[in-house]
Amino acid sequence: MIALENISMTFAPGTPDENTALKATNFTINKGDFVTVIGSNGAGKSTLYNVIAGTLSPSTGTISLTSQEDTNPQIRDITKDKEYKRAHYIGRIFQNPLLGTAGKMTLEDNMMICYKKGYKGLKISLNNKMREFFKSQLTVLDMGLENRLHDNVELFSGGQRQALTLLMAVMSKPSLLLLDEHTAALDPSNAEIIMKLTRKFAKEYGLTVMMITHNMNHALEYGNRLIMMDDGEIILDIGAEEKSRLTMDDIVAKFKAIKQKDLANDQMLLH
Repeated sequence: MIALENISMTFAPGTPDENTALKATNFTINKGDFVTVIGSNGAGKSTLYNVIAGTLSPSTGTISLTSQEDTNPQIRDITKDKEYKRAHYIGRIFQNPLLGTAGKMTLEDNMMICYKKGYKGLKISLNNKMREFFKSQLTVLDMGLENRLHDNVELFSGGQRQALTLLMAVMSKPSLLLLDEHTAALDPSNAEIIMKLTRKFAKEYGLTVMMITHNMNHALEYGNRLIMMDDGEIILDIGAEEKSRLTMDDIVAKFKAIKQKDLANDQMLLH
């Protein structure tokens, strides 16, 4: 659905601070994939996301998007599309639960903005019928938010805001949903709630998902595909059948076999 061809990203080229964060990366995200993305700090995971989302323009290479139309799908080059344009078909949820919602706006206004995004060109307005629809959607979260439509979102807890962000991202019907360590700032209880909702929405809505995580249990438990990055490269790309049999020890052994060095004992190994 989205293909990266020979993508590289070099910061401060030609200076003493030159740093190549992505190296000639080729990667295809298939429709319906749930890809978990792992790697040590500085491996290139966030840079990869920024390039896909349009936050960064790659130094070299092309990014193409295949439309989701079942009849006569079209492939187009989106390499030069700005971030605000890609936001119409690429959703992104960050680690900070405050970034996905407008705190000074009411819950119903937040939801209305995302709902309009999912129905481009459709004239809709906030009315009682729409409010009932929002309530029905919020009930799925099981957090009582369906009774707080008129409250400003800044009054909600971090877990509630991240659950709301996830729901709104789904409502906007993205072609691709990028999850950037979206449970890392939450306590274990709320993190588990968000992960269960992530799996539920991905399955029920047939979402295409990429999820960066430092939680190896989540990386192994969720999704049908796992990629591992190191030093700006994708060094492992493991499909569903093999992934279902993987253990943490297997991943460490694969890393050592490929890179001829031990996997750094950083945050990735502490979960």
